[in-house]
Parts: sequence; C-alpha cells; structure tokens
Amino acid sequence: MLNPKNFQTAILKWFDKQGRKDLPWQKNRTAYHVWLSEIMLQQTQVTTVIAYFERFIKKFPTIQSLALADINEVLHLWTGLGYYARARNLHKTAQMVVEKYQGKFPKDILLLQELPGIGRSTAGAILAQAYQLPEPILDGNVKRVLTRFHAIREDVTKAPTLKKLWDIAIEYTPQIRVTDYTQAIMDLGALICTRTKPQCSQCPLHTHCQAYALNQQTEYPKKNIRKLKPIRQTQFLLIRNTKKEFLLEQKPPSGIWGGLWIFPECPDDKNISDWCKTQYGFTLKKIKKQNPFRHTFTHFHLDITPVLAEIDSPSRKIMDSSPVIWYKQANNQALGLAAPVKKLLEEFAE
Repeated sequence: MLNPKNFQTAILKWFDKQGRKDLPWQKNRTAYHVWLSEIMLQQTQVTTVIAYFERFIKKFPTIQSLALADINEVLHLWTGLGYYARARNLHKTAQMVVEKYQGKFPKDILLLQELPGIGRSTAGAILAQAYQLPEPILDGNVKRVLTRFHAIREDVTKAPTLKKLWDIAIEYTPQIRVTDYTQAIMDLGALICTRTKPQCSQCPLHTHCQAYALNQQTEYPKKNIRKLKPIRQTQFLLIRNTKKEFLLEQKPPSGIWGGLWIFPECPDDKNISDWCKTQYGFTLKKIKKQNPFRHTFTHFHLDITPVLAEIDSPSRKIMDSSPVIWYKQANNQALGLAAPVKKLLEEFAE
C-alpha cells in the first residue's frame, strides 16, 4: 500500500502529463468561479457544464451581479441543466456572500457550509482551489477512487463508511500543490477510474489498488439495490391564443420545478374542457392530444401527454390568477423553463 506521500506523488505526476488544465474555471481561478463550477458539476458532466458556465460568467461576471439578478434570469440561464434547487441556492448564496461577507467567500470551512447548497466537499474544493488551503474533497469521483484503492466494501451512503473515507481523504490531501492535487484526483475518477470500464492500465495507482488486484473494480463503490421508480402521469395544456402565444404558469419556489414556468397541468382523470372552464373561465377549441413522452426525475418517471388547444379571447380571470403569462419564444423573454416545456415550445413554435 502506498503511503500518503507516494499516493500524492503518483497522482500529481499523472496530472502533470494527462490532467485537465484548460477548463474555463481554471483560467481565472477565483473563489466565485470555483464555487460556480462546483455547483454546476454536481450531478452533471464537465462537457455539459462548460457552455453553461461560460454563458453564466458572461451574464454575471461577478458575484455582486449574480446577487442583484432577478431569480427568473438565473433560472433562465440554468434551463436544461436540471436539479434546479442548485440554481435557487446559487442565487441565495450570492446574496448572502455579498451582504454578510462583502462579496468574498469566507476561508473558514464551517462558515462556507452554512451557505445554501454548499456541503463539506464543495467547501473543501473552494478552499483548496481558490485559496490553496489543504482541505480534502469527497465527491463521487473521489469516493470511487478511494473505495477501489482500499477495497472498501461497506455501503458508501452510510455514515461510518463516509467517516472512513473522509479520514482517508484527509490523510492523502497534501500541504503543497493542493490545488493541482484536488483537480488531479477528480480527473482520475472522471477520466480513468470510471464507473464502468475503468482504464486501469493507465492508472498511476493500479499496482497498489486492492480492487484491481482482486479483479473486482466495478464492484466498488458498493451499489444500493435500486428500487423501480414509480411512474406518474400528467397532461400539459399547450393553450395558444390568436397571437400564437402559449399560456405558462410559474411553479411555487420549492418542490419539483420550483420557480420555473411550465404549461398548465390538467390532472389525468379530469375532462380538459371542464377543467379549463373552472380554472380560467374560458372555453378551448381544437383540442388535440399529442404523443406522450417520458421525463425522468431522480425518484420517479413522469409520463407527459401534451394537449394542443386554442382560444379566441382569454377571460379576465386568467390574468387575475398570478403568476400567469402569455409566452412566445421569439420575444426572448428571460424565464426559467422546465426542460420538457422548452422542448415542446421549440416543437410547436410557429
């Protein structure tokens, strides 16, 4: 087994030759850029995040500009990235950092973890990469590297196993070159020690890796038995007026699609015409159901049936039921749209 010094040396030598050094957030490595990239990278691949990060920085070049932004602007730029609680927490944290810390992230790991959306690993990444402080990280990539290297069989979602992994991560984190080391161990998990088909022959640790020695690499980390996701149904009402605008409603700030704009949802067991008459006080015409499709969340599948319909003149009641708007993509309104809503607007835009 490698001692911590040799473990660090092996990873850093590999990083110097093969690690990623040209990611957008590495070019001007401020705490703001590191934090933004870390939040975006939660549950999301680097290749997807790059374009979102660049658009975000162009629109909000400083944390002060993000703090002053309307939440709809933030959600609009986040559209398609998923896990929208991240965007809402991003906005809240920006406001707190500006108000409480004069726009500068605190260098105390406990204070960082008090900010919305920042856990221990994200806090460690900010301190290590922005401030060169020797704080460990333990994201999904690092967990995979460490559980394979040490052949840790216990469930990584359990507190005792997490404590063991944090202890190992602390032991391996160097006092110098901590920025490079942090990026190196993340890159190793993302590029070499991958979830399926790990490229062990290219890994600088493979001669000392216990999972490799046992030929059981893909058995680590221990996987929970996946339960079948429940399936829910809904109907999206694509209600179009004579100006070819679609009716959208804003969801409450929390919950699924919190703060985003979506089509009115008619319960699957309701008559569409009667429901709209009751809800909005108008009568639909040319009602036509479209082919259903599935949108998958972390914990369930949602089968969506789009229903295209038209109205001649909306009643006053509809505009009294705030927040409701008439939306047309060509108008470039800066709204946060749920991914399936964006897809349908593009499909049925005229």
